[in-house]
Amino acid sequence: MATSADQARASLGIRLRDIRRDAGLSGTELARRSSWLSSKVSKIEHGKQTPTEEDLRIWCEHCRALDQLPDLIAAVRSIETQFAEWRRIMRSGTKRRQQASAAAYERARLFRIFEPAVIPGLLQTHDYAIAVLSTFIDFLRVPDDAEEGAVARLERQRVLTHGDRHFHMVIAQQALHTNVGGPQVMAGQLEHLLEVMKLPRLRLGIIPADAPYRVPLNNGFWILDDALVQFDTYSAELSLVRPDEIALYGRAFERLAALAVYGPEARGMITDARDRMIHKIS
Repeated sequence: MATSADQARASLGIRLRDIRRDAGLSGTELARRSSWLSSKVSKIEHGKQTPTEEDLRIWCEHCRALDQLPDLIAAVRSIETQFAEWRRIMRSGTKRRQQASAAAYERARLFRIFEPAVIPGLLQTHDYAIAVLSTFIDFLRVPDDAEEGAVARLERQRVLTHGDRHFHMVIAQQALHTNVGGPQVMAGQLEHLLEVMKLPRLRLGIIPADAPYRVPLNNGFWILDDALVQFDTYSAELSLVRPDEIALYGRAFERLAALAVYGPEARGMITDARDRMIHKIS
């Protein structure tokens, strides 16, 4: 069964094959000019072998495509690291994963975050975080350390108030209504949102449920500076570092942010959702 890394390697191979063909070179001729075995070109192009950075430099030199070298190097560096299977990450529980993320957060200065269905981890209350992590643990059948994971998640939130960082977060209106942990937990979470909106370096926008469809809504994602994009699937955590991929997610975020409402209008939507949850409790 092909892994995500296998797929990325195959994608890189196709890209290198197109560069070679655009240069009018056969695989045999490229191998001869590079002093390689002829099978090496075929293995790289079919995703059976990961090229080294020196391989990429030689390839681009002979194909007169040195302008593409930086992006190709970023692609090959990410092949083995951008895809991390959840089961491997979570084998030792959720706490270690929260702590690993904290290191990346400490380095970043600009956070752009989009979440379509839940409140972002940096804004979660303790009870909400436990509910989110418990669902995650049950679904993936990994060690149950939801309490420890929630504590570690809240420790990461220090980046909101420490250091020269700025946060632009956009959530879909659905995130205000997704029933995480029940009405009591949701009411507390929504009240907390109203409080954190006062933070001077946080800009929080909410996309109304009836906003026009102007960008594909596939999943939530986090952009840290212009260096890293992270998002989760059911089976893996993906970390993208290629400049063209980061730029693509940056464009998606700009379009999503343009659909959002901010300030008093956003506060009104949160307040209405909170009051609805309080009514359910009473």
